[in-house]
Amino acid sequence: MSANDADLISVMEGRIATYSLLSRLYFKEVDEAFLDEMCAMRFAANTGSTEIDEANRLFHGYLCGRWERTLTELAVDYARVFLGNGVNAYSAAYPFESVHTSSKRLLMQDARDEIRAIYHANGITKLDSWREGEDHIALELEFEQILATRSLEALKAGNEDEAANLLMTQYNFLCDHLLAWAPMLNTEMQKFAQTDFYRALGKLTIGFLRVEKELLEELLADELASH
Repeated sequence: MSANDADLISVMEGRIATYSLLSRLYFKEVDEAFLDEMCAMRFAANTGSTEIDEANRLFHGYLCGRWERTLTELAVDYARVFLGNGVNAYSAAYPFESVHTSSKRLLMQDARDEIRAIYHANGITKLDSWREGEDHIALELEFEQILATRSLEALKAGNEDEAANLLMTQYNFLCDHLLAWAPMLNTEMQKFAQTDFYRALGKLTIGFLRVEKELLEELLADELASH
């Protein structure tokens, strides 16, 4: 890595922006201002990732069909996909790692405790206003965004060792946590979503995380080889 590499800086900024977008989409329903932002976005057609290309196609098609009830339609689908009807642990694509990694699909299990410890070790605590568990996918994605921002700042400051250490933390978290359950979440999102918007979100998430893994393995090739 080199602090003078403009292409790398651009890639890092793109990672931060994508993590921010994904985290926001899982955090809560889309409001009018955010919908306006998304409608103004450009969705690339040939990214090199089949999943991201399909997600972009679905997003573009859905947003081009925006109508007077789009916000209501999305709010209903958000609730359907992520909140469910509360009947059982299989009635929605619950966005918590614990649900997908515990045998009985329960909240607040070992994954949540592990995640909380990782956040604390990196000087991050959740706001009191956040009532959900630390293993909610919005928070896991935001954690990666925070570390990506720190690594970019270290790179710009010429501290390549610190940048590499932060990227390694991101890589380990990606492999040990996000990629350990995001594929299952995506599968359930495709099952429960009735709009292409949330089908696209699931596909974009897993596609981006897989591209992330490849990128970080490339950037950390020397460090990974020495372990």
